[in-house]
Amino acid sequence: MQQIQTILDHAERHCREHGVRFTNKRKQVLSGLLASQKALSAYELVDYCKTEYGESMPAMSVYRILDFLQEEGLAHKLNLANKYVACSHITCDHVHEAPQFLICSRCQKVKEISINKSTASELKASVELAGFHMISPQLEINCICDHCLVQPA
Repeated sequence: MQQIQTILDHAERHCREHGVRFTNKRKQVLSGLLASQKALSAYELVDYCKTEYGESMPAMSVYRILDFLQEEGLAHKLNLANKYVACSHITCDHVHEAPQFLICSRCQKVKEISINKSTASELKASVELAGFHMISPQLEINCICDHCLVQPA
């Protein structure tokens, strides 16, 4: 829990520096994302807040909070799953590459990694060569984590 509190402190400092409020409900939703090893839906976060904090939060409020967290670079939306994860770089002070997500198809664990700028540029060029235009360089890759690989299916 100490590590989560440290990350929340960084998130609060980030929000203060950007002139936005990091409300208690925003902290609770981000805490849910930080506590989970897998991506969570807004409804799973509603349940988390109810269980952990005894607070009933409407799903619409959670969606608004998730939008806020994304805008502030504190969370990411996994488009294929329509679920959310906390950014793994909240406590970093340097600029980050485009987020890439490895998603275990068995246990749904998510790991955020980065690819270097040259690889992202090559991908963009390939996309344009195919007659498309990249909207976002974010990739979501279907994988199997080490733990699930050694476990029987």
